[in-house]
Amino acid sequence: MPEALLPTHCDVLVIGAGPAGSACAQTLARAGLDVLLVDQHNFPRDKVCGDGLIPDTHAALKRLGVYEEVAALAQPVQHVRCVGPRGGQVDVPGSLSVLPRKVLDHVLVRAAEGAGARLLTPLRFESPLLDGERVVGAAFKAPDRGEGGRHEISARWVVLATGAVPQGLTAAGLCERHTPSGVALRGYVHCPALVGQITQLQIVWHKRLRGGYGWIFPAPGGVFNIGAGLTGSYRVEQGKGRKREMNLREMFDAFCAVYAPAATLMQQGTLQGEIKGAPLRCSLRGARWSRPGLLVAGEAAGTTYAFTGEGIGKALESGLLAADALLHDRQAADAAVQQRHEAGLHALQPKFDLYDMASRVNEHPWLADLVIWRAQRSPRILRRMSGVLEETQNPGRLFTLTGLRKLMFE
Repeated sequence: MPEALLPTHCDVLVIGAGPAGSACAQTLARAGLDVLLVDQHNFPRDKVCGDGLIPDTHAALKRLGVYEEVAALAQPVQHVRCVGPRGGQVDVPGSLSVLPRKVLDHVLVRAAEGAGARLLTPLRFESPLLDGERVVGAAFKAPDRGEGGRHEISARWVVLATGAVPQGLTAAGLCERHTPSGVALRGYVHCPALVGQITQLQIVWHKRLRGGYGWIFPAPGGVFNIGAGLTGSYRVEQGKGRKREMNLREMFDAFCAVYAPAATLMQQGTLQGEIKGAPLRCSLRGARWSRPGLLVAGEAAGTTYAFTGEGIGKALESGLLAADALLHDRQAADAAVQQRHEAGLHALQPKFDLYDMASRVNEHPWLADLVIWRAQRSPRILRRMSGVLEETQNPGRLFTLTGLRKLMFE
Protein backbone atom coordinates (compact mmCIF):
# COMPACT_ATOMS: atom_id res chain seq x y z
CA MET A 1 0.00 0.00 0.00
CA PRO A 2 1.49 3.43 -0.93
CA GLU A 3 2.58 5.40 2.13
CA ALA A 4 0.08 8.17 1.36
CA LEU A 5 -2.75 5.63 1.56
CA LEU A 6 -1.74 4.11 4.88
CA PRO A 7 -4.43 4.80 7.51
CA THR A 8 -3.51 7.22 10.25
CA HIS A 9 -6.17 6.53 12.88
CA CYS A 10 -8.54 3.84 14.15
CA ASP A 11 -10.53 2.83 17.21
CA VAL A 12 -8.17 0.01 18.24
CA LEU A 13 -4.67 -0.62 16.97
CA VAL A 14 -3.56 -4.25 17.44
CA ILE A 15 0.21 -4.71 17.07
CA GLY A 16 1.18 -8.28 16.24
CA ALA A 17 -0.92 -10.65 14.11
CA GLY A 18 -0.17 -13.91 15.90
CA PRO A 19 -2.95 -15.87 17.64
CA ALA A 20 -3.52 -13.29 20.40
CA GLY A 21 -3.57 -10.28 18.11
CA SER A 22 -5.74 -11.90 15.46
CA ALA A 23 -8.23 -13.22 18.04
CA CYS A 24 -8.51 -9.78 19.60
CA ALA A 25 -8.81 -8.01 16.24
CA GLN A 26 -11.48 -10.38 14.95
CA THR A 27 -13.61 -10.02 18.09
CA LEU A 28 -13.39 -6.22 18.12
CA ALA A 29 -14.08 -5.86 14.40
CA ARG A 30 -17.05 -8.20 14.64
CA ALA A 31 -18.44 -5.85 17.30
CA GLY A 32 -18.25 -2.93 14.87
CA LEU A 33 -15.03 -1.20 15.94
CA ASP A 34 -12.56 0.17 13.41
CA VAL A 35 -9.56 -2.12 13.95
CA LEU A 36 -6.10 -2.03 12.39
CA LEU A 37 -4.07 -5.24 12.74
CA VAL A 38 -0.38 -4.55 12.14
CA ASP A 39 2.49 -7.01 11.76
CA GLN A 40 6.14 -6.67 10.78
CA HIS A 41 5.87 -9.60 8.35
CA ASN A 42 3.80 -10.28 5.28
CA PHE A 43 1.50 -13.31 5.49
CA PRO A 44 1.73 -16.23 5.31
CA ARG A 45 4.86 -16.20 7.45
CA ASP A 46 6.73 -18.81 9.47
CA LYS A 47 6.76 -18.95 13.28
CA VAL A 48 8.97 -21.21 15.39
CA CYS A 49 6.64 -23.41 17.45
CA GLY A 50 5.89 -27.03 18.28
CA ASP A 51 2.57 -26.60 16.41
CA GLY A 52 0.64 -28.84 18.82
CA LEU A 53 -3.00 -27.84 19.32
CA ILE A 54 -4.37 -29.09 22.64
CA PRO A 55 -7.95 -28.83 23.97
CA ASP A 56 -7.72 -25.24 25.20
CA THR A 57 -6.66 -24.20 21.69
CA HIS A 58 -9.56 -26.10 20.13
CA ALA A 59 -11.99 -24.41 22.53
CA ALA A 60 -10.72 -20.93 21.61
CA LEU A 61 -10.82 -21.74 17.89
CA LYS A 62 -14.47 -22.73 18.28
CA ARG A 63 -15.23 -19.39 19.96
CA LEU A 64 -13.64 -17.65 16.99
CA GLY A 65 -15.61 -19.72 14.48
CA VAL A 66 -12.54 -21.16 12.73
CA TYR A 67 -12.33 -24.60 14.34
CA GLU A 68 -13.79 -26.49 11.37
CA GLU A 69 -11.40 -24.81 8.94
CA VAL A 70 -8.41 -25.56 11.16
CA ALA A 71 -9.53 -29.16 11.75
CA ALA A 72 -9.75 -29.73 7.99
CA LEU A 73 -6.15 -28.58 7.55
CA ALA A 74 -4.58 -30.11 10.67
CA GLN A 75 -3.24 -33.57 11.39
CA PRO A 76 -5.52 -35.16 14.02
CA VAL A 77 -3.78 -36.88 16.93
CA GLN A 78 -5.30 -39.09 19.62
CA HIS A 79 -2.51 -39.40 22.19
CA VAL A 80 0.49 -37.77 23.81
CA ARG A 81 3.26 -40.35 24.21
CA CYS A 82 5.34 -39.59 27.32
CA VAL A 83 8.78 -41.23 27.20
CA GLY A 84 11.00 -41.39 30.29
CA PRO A 85 14.80 -41.52 30.62
CA ARG A 86 14.80 -45.33 30.95
CA GLY A 87 12.67 -45.79 27.85
CA GLY A 88 9.36 -46.41 29.59
CA GLN A 89 6.40 -44.87 27.83
CA VAL A 90 2.69 -44.29 28.21
CA ASP A 91 0.14 -42.95 25.72
CA VAL A 92 -2.15 -40.33 27.24
CA PRO A 93 -5.45 -39.88 25.34
CA GLY A 94 -6.61 -36.44 24.32
CA SER A 95 -8.31 -34.36 21.64
CA LEU A 96 -5.26 -33.05 19.81
CA SER A 97 -3.99 -31.97 16.43
CA VAL A 98 -0.95 -30.47 14.71
CA LEU A 99 -0.88 -27.59 12.25
CA PRO A 100 2.17 -25.48 11.35
CA ARG A 101 1.89 -21.94 12.60
CA LYS A 102 2.47 -20.63 9.06
CA VAL A 103 -0.93 -22.09 8.19
CA LEU A 104 -2.73 -21.57 11.51
CA ASP A 105 -1.77 -17.91 11.87
CA HIS A 106 -2.84 -17.22 8.28
CA VAL A 107 -6.25 -18.75 8.99
CA LEU A 108 -6.62 -16.51 12.05
CA VAL A 109 -5.50 -13.39 10.15
CA ARG A 110 -7.96 -14.07 7.34
CA ALA A 111 -10.73 -14.53 9.90
CA ALA A 112 -9.88 -11.14 11.43
CA GLU A 113 -9.97 -9.55 7.99
CA GLY A 114 -13.25 -11.31 7.25
CA ALA A 115 -14.72 -9.72 10.38
CA GLY A 116 -13.69 -6.26 9.15
CA ALA A 117 -10.21 -5.68 10.61
CA ARG A 118 -7.70 -4.07 8.26
CA LEU A 119 -4.32 -5.82 8.02
CA LEU A 120 -1.21 -3.66 7.51
CA THR A 121 2.14 -5.33 6.71
CA PRO A 122 5.05 -5.06 6.88
CA LEU A 123 5.23 -2.40 9.60
CA ARG A 124 7.64 -2.72 12.53
CA PHE A 125 6.56 -1.23 15.85
CA GLU A 126 9.03 1.38 17.09
CA SER A 127 7.41 3.31 19.92
CA PRO A 128 4.08 4.33 21.42
CA LEU A 129 2.58 7.74 20.77
CA LEU A 130 1.91 9.49 24.07
CA ASP A 131 -0.38 12.17 25.40
CA GLY A 132 1.20 12.67 28.80
CA GLU A 133 1.41 9.13 30.21
CA ARG A 134 -1.43 7.76 28.08
CA VAL A 135 -0.74 5.74 24.94
CA VAL A 136 -2.69 7.23 22.02
CA GLY A 137 -1.22 5.27 19.12
CA ALA A 138 2.08 3.99 17.79
CA ALA A 139 4.92 4.84 15.45
CA PHE A 140 6.12 2.26 12.94
CA LYS A 141 8.96 1.76 10.52
CA ALA A 142 8.02 0.48 7.08
CA PRO A 143 11.06 -1.68 6.17
CA ASP A 144 10.38 -1.42 2.43
CA ARG A 145 10.24 2.41 2.44
CA GLY A 146 13.85 3.29 3.22
CA GLU A 147 15.28 5.44 5.99
CA GLY A 148 12.36 7.84 6.10
CA GLY A 149 9.68 5.19 6.27
CA ARG A 150 8.20 6.23 9.62
CA HIS A 151 4.42 6.05 9.90
CA GLU A 152 2.23 7.07 12.83
CA ILE A 153 -1.22 5.70 13.67
CA SER A 154 -3.40 7.23 16.38
CA ALA A 155 -5.90 5.07 18.23
CA ARG A 156 -8.28 5.18 21.17
CA TRP A 157 -6.64 1.96 22.44
CA VAL A 158 -3.58 -0.08 21.53
CA VAL A 159 -3.23 -3.83 22.09
CA LEU A 160 0.38 -5.04 22.14
CA ALA A 161 0.73 -8.67 21.04
CA THR A 162 4.32 -8.72 19.81
CA GLY A 163 5.32 -12.15 21.14
CA ALA A 164 8.28 -13.30 23.18
CA VAL A 165 10.94 -10.90 21.91
CA PRO A 166 11.30 -8.03 24.40
CA GLN A 167 11.75 -5.08 22.04
CA GLY A 168 8.07 -4.19 21.77
CA LEU A 169 7.51 -4.43 25.52
CA THR A 170 10.64 -2.38 26.17
CA ALA A 171 9.56 0.34 23.75
CA ALA A 172 6.16 0.46 25.47
CA GLY A 173 7.78 0.76 28.90
CA LEU A 174 6.29 -2.51 30.14
CA CYS A 175 9.17 -5.00 30.08
CA GLU A 176 10.23 -6.27 33.50
CA ARG A 177 12.51 -9.10 32.30
CA HIS A 178 14.43 -8.88 29.06
CA THR A 179 15.83 -12.41 29.08
CA PRO A 180 13.48 -15.20 27.95
CA SER A 181 11.97 -17.67 30.38
CA GLY A 182 12.67 -20.50 27.96
CA VAL A 183 14.12 -21.26 24.53
CA ALA A 184 13.27 -23.84 21.88
CA LEU A 185 14.69 -25.15 18.62
CA ARG A 186 12.64 -26.91 15.96
CA GLY A 187 12.81 -28.21 12.41
CA TYR A 188 10.44 -29.73 9.88
CA VAL A 189 11.41 -33.10 8.41
CA HIS A 190 9.59 -34.75 5.50
CA CYS A 191 9.64 -38.51 6.06
CA PRO A 192 6.78 -40.50 4.47
CA ALA A 193 8.38 -43.74 5.72
CA LEU A 194 7.46 -42.86 9.33
CA VAL A 195 3.85 -41.90 8.62
CA GLY A 196 1.73 -44.39 10.53
CA GLN A 197 4.62 -45.21 12.87
CA ILE A 198 4.81 -41.88 14.70
CA THR A 199 1.16 -41.02 15.29
CA GLN A 200 1.32 -39.39 18.73
CA LEU A 201 2.66 -36.14 20.12
CA GLN A 202 5.87 -37.67 21.45
CA ILE A 203 7.54 -35.90 24.38
CA VAL A 204 10.82 -37.26 25.72
CA TRP A 205 12.60 -36.58 29.04
CA HIS A 206 16.19 -37.66 29.62
CA LYS A 207 19.07 -36.66 31.89
CA ARG A 208 20.92 -35.35 28.82
CA LEU A 209 17.94 -33.07 28.16
CA ARG A 210 17.72 -31.89 31.76
CA GLY A 211 15.91 -28.61 32.11
CA GLY A 212 13.61 -29.40 29.21
CA TYR A 213 12.64 -32.14 26.80
CA GLY A 214 12.60 -33.21 23.18
CA TRP A 215 9.56 -33.75 20.95
CA ILE A 216 8.33 -35.20 17.68
CA PHE A 217 4.88 -34.15 16.45
CA PRO A 218 3.30 -35.56 13.25
CA ALA A 219 2.16 -32.75 10.95
CA PRO A 220 0.11 -32.97 7.74
CA GLY A 221 1.66 -34.21 4.50
CA GLY A 222 4.21 -36.67 5.85
CA VAL A 223 6.07 -33.90 7.70
CA PHE A 224 7.19 -34.08 11.33
CA ASN A 225 7.93 -31.21 13.70
CA ILE A 226 11.01 -32.18 15.73
CA GLY A 227 12.60 -30.06 18.40
CA ALA A 228 14.06 -29.56 21.86
CA GLY A 229 13.52 -26.86 24.43
CA LEU A 230 14.59 -25.53 27.83
CA THR A 231 11.85 -24.10 30.04
CA GLY A 232 11.36 -22.39 33.37
CA SER A 233 14.57 -20.32 33.40
CA TYR A 234 12.85 -17.43 35.20
CA ARG A 235 13.64 -19.37 38.39
CA VAL A 236 17.35 -19.06 37.59
CA GLU A 237 17.03 -15.26 37.51
CA GLN A 238 15.30 -15.38 40.87
CA GLY A 239 18.20 -17.36 42.31
CA LYS A 240 16.27 -20.59 42.70
CA GLY A 241 17.83 -22.73 40.00
CA ARG A 242 21.08 -23.83 38.49
CA LYS A 243 22.78 -21.95 35.70
CA ARG A 244 22.01 -23.30 32.24
CA GLU A 245 25.05 -23.83 30.05
CA MET A 246 23.75 -26.18 27.35
CA ASN A 247 23.76 -24.97 23.77
CA LEU A 248 20.34 -25.63 22.20
CA ARG A 249 21.81 -27.23 19.11
CA GLU A 250 23.82 -29.56 21.35
CA MET A 251 20.60 -30.39 23.17
CA PHE A 252 18.87 -31.13 19.86
CA ASP A 253 21.76 -33.43 18.87
CA ALA A 254 21.58 -35.11 22.29
CA PHE A 255 17.86 -35.73 21.75
CA CYS A 256 18.64 -37.49 18.47
CA ALA A 257 21.37 -39.51 20.21
CA VAL A 258 19.21 -40.75 23.10
CA TYR A 259 15.89 -41.30 21.29
CA ALA A 260 16.00 -43.73 18.38
CA PRO A 261 12.89 -42.42 16.54
CA ALA A 262 14.45 -38.95 16.46
CA ALA A 263 17.66 -40.36 14.99
CA THR A 264 15.69 -42.36 12.41
CA LEU A 265 13.67 -39.32 11.43
CA MET A 266 16.78 -37.18 10.88
CA GLN A 267 18.59 -39.97 9.02
CA GLN A 268 15.77 -41.11 6.74
CA GLY A 269 13.89 -37.85 6.30
CA THR A 270 14.56 -34.63 4.40
CA LEU A 271 14.94 -31.45 6.41
CA GLN A 272 12.57 -28.75 5.14
CA GLY A 273 14.32 -25.41 5.51
CA GLU A 274 16.49 -24.57 8.51
CA ILE A 275 16.36 -25.68 12.12
CA LYS A 276 15.29 -22.49 13.89
CA GLY A 277 15.25 -21.29 17.48
CA ALA A 278 13.00 -18.91 19.38
CA PRO A 279 12.59 -17.51 22.90
CA LEU A 280 9.63 -18.27 25.17
CA ARG A 281 7.93 -16.03 27.75
CA CYS A 282 6.20 -18.19 30.34
CA SER A 283 4.01 -18.14 33.42
CA LEU A 284 2.43 -14.68 33.00
CA ARG A 285 5.65 -13.17 34.33
CA GLY A 286 8.19 -10.70 33.03
CA ALA A 287 5.97 -7.82 31.90
CA ARG A 288 3.30 -5.43 33.09
CA TRP A 289 -0.03 -6.18 31.44
CA SER A 290 -1.28 -2.67 30.79
CA ARG A 291 -0.82 1.06 31.03
CA PRO A 292 -3.34 3.81 30.23
CA GLY A 293 -4.37 3.38 26.59
CA LEU A 294 -2.58 0.03 26.11
CA LEU A 295 -3.25 -3.63 26.92
CA VAL A 296 -0.77 -6.53 26.53
CA ALA A 297 -1.84 -9.92 25.18
CA GLY A 298 -0.30 -13.19 24.06
CA GLU A 299 3.24 -14.30 24.71
CA ALA A 300 4.26 -10.70 25.37
CA ALA A 301 2.24 -11.17 28.58
CA GLY A 302 3.88 -14.57 29.22
CA THR A 303 1.06 -16.88 28.09
CA THR A 304 3.20 -20.01 27.63
CA TYR A 305 3.17 -22.89 30.11
CA ALA A 306 6.58 -23.45 31.72
CA PHE A 307 6.15 -27.24 31.92
CA THR A 308 5.13 -28.00 28.34
CA GLY A 309 6.05 -24.90 26.34
CA GLU A 310 2.47 -24.85 24.98
CA GLY A 311 1.08 -21.39 24.54
CA ILE A 312 -1.26 -21.12 21.56
CA GLY A 313 -4.48 -21.72 23.50
CA LYS A 314 -3.69 -19.27 26.27
CA ALA A 315 -2.48 -16.67 23.76
CA LEU A 316 -5.87 -16.91 22.04
CA GLU A 317 -7.62 -16.63 25.40
CA SER A 318 -5.62 -13.54 26.32
CA GLY A 319 -6.55 -11.87 23.04
CA LEU A 320 -10.20 -12.60 23.75
CA LEU A 321 -9.77 -11.18 27.27
CA ALA A 322 -8.33 -7.95 25.88
CA ALA A 323 -11.25 -7.64 23.47
CA ASP A 324 -13.72 -8.29 26.28
CA ALA A 325 -12.15 -5.57 28.41
CA LEU A 326 -12.47 -3.06 25.57
CA LEU A 327 -16.03 -4.03 24.67
CA HIS A 328 -17.52 -4.43 28.15
CA ASP A 329 -18.13 -0.70 28.53
CA ARG A 330 -16.92 1.35 25.59
CA GLN A 331 -17.16 4.55 27.60
CA ALA A 332 -15.23 3.18 30.59
CA ALA A 333 -12.27 5.04 31.98
CA ASP A 334 -8.79 3.69 31.33
CA ALA A 335 -8.44 2.30 34.85
CA ALA A 336 -11.64 0.28 34.54
CA VAL A 337 -10.56 -1.24 31.22
CA GLN A 338 -7.12 -2.05 32.58
CA GLN A 339 -8.59 -3.57 35.72
CA ARG A 340 -10.94 -5.82 33.75
CA HIS A 341 -8.17 -7.04 31.43
CA GLU A 342 -5.75 -7.69 34.28
CA ALA A 343 -8.44 -9.45 36.31
CA GLY A 344 -8.96 -11.83 33.40
CA LEU A 345 -5.26 -12.66 33.26
CA HIS A 346 -5.05 -12.98 37.04
CA ALA A 347 -7.86 -15.55 36.85
CA LEU A 348 -5.60 -17.67 34.62
CA GLN A 349 -2.58 -17.35 36.95
CA PRO A 350 -3.40 -20.40 39.14
CA LYS A 351 -3.20 -22.66 36.07
CA PHE A 352 0.23 -21.27 35.21
CA ASP A 353 1.39 -21.70 38.80
CA LEU A 354 0.37 -25.37 38.70
CA TYR A 355 2.30 -25.89 35.48
CA ASP A 356 5.30 -24.22 37.13
CA MET A 357 5.04 -26.83 39.85
CA ALA A 358 4.79 -29.60 37.29
CA SER A 359 7.81 -28.26 35.40
CA ARG A 360 10.08 -29.77 38.07
CA VAL A 361 9.94 -32.94 35.95
CA ASN A 362 12.02 -31.06 33.38
CA GLU A 363 14.70 -30.44 36.02
CA HIS A 364 14.42 -33.95 37.49
CA PRO A 365 13.71 -36.34 34.59
CA TRP A 366 13.55 -39.37 36.93
CA LEU A 367 10.13 -38.05 37.95
CA ALA A 368 8.93 -38.83 34.43
CA ASP A 369 10.07 -42.44 34.92
CA LEU A 370 8.06 -42.66 38.14
CA VAL A 371 4.87 -41.17 36.70
CA ILE A 372 5.08 -43.30 33.55
CA TRP A 373 5.73 -46.47 35.55
CA ARG A 374 2.69 -45.84 37.74
CA ALA A 375 0.46 -44.77 34.82
CA GLN A 376 1.24 -48.04 33.07
CA ARG A 377 -0.26 -49.85 36.07
CA SER A 378 -3.04 -47.47 37.13
CA PRO A 379 -5.93 -46.46 34.84
CA ARG A 380 -6.79 -43.82 37.44
CA ILE A 381 -3.43 -42.09 37.05
CA LEU A 382 -3.66 -42.34 33.27
CA ARG A 383 -7.08 -40.65 33.45
CA ARG A 384 -5.56 -37.97 35.67
CA MET A 385 -2.84 -37.33 33.08
CA SER A 386 -5.50 -37.08 30.38
CA GLY A 387 -7.34 -34.62 32.62
CA VAL A 388 -4.22 -32.44 32.70
CA LEU A 389 -4.50 -32.12 28.91
CA GLU A 390 -8.17 -31.25 29.21
CA GLU A 391 -7.42 -28.82 32.09
CA THR A 392 -9.79 -30.69 34.38
CA GLN A 393 -6.96 -32.02 36.58
CA ASN A 394 -4.20 -30.30 38.55
CA PRO A 395 -0.84 -30.99 36.80
CA GLY A 396 1.14 -29.97 39.88
CA ARG A 397 -0.54 -32.56 42.10
CA LEU A 398 1.44 -35.34 40.43
CA PHE A 399 4.73 -33.79 41.51
CA THR A 400 4.18 -32.56 45.06
CA LEU A 401 5.39 -34.71 47.96
CA THR A 402 1.78 -35.66 48.64
CA GLY A 403 1.25 -36.43 44.98
CA LEU A 404 4.37 -38.61 44.85
CA ARG A 405 3.19 -40.58 47.88
CA LYS A 406 -0.13 -41.17 46.18
CA LEU A 407 1.67 -42.28 43.04
CA MET A 408 3.48 -44.93 45.02
CA PHE A 409 0.55 -46.28 47.01
CA GLU A 410 -2.81 -45.58 45.35
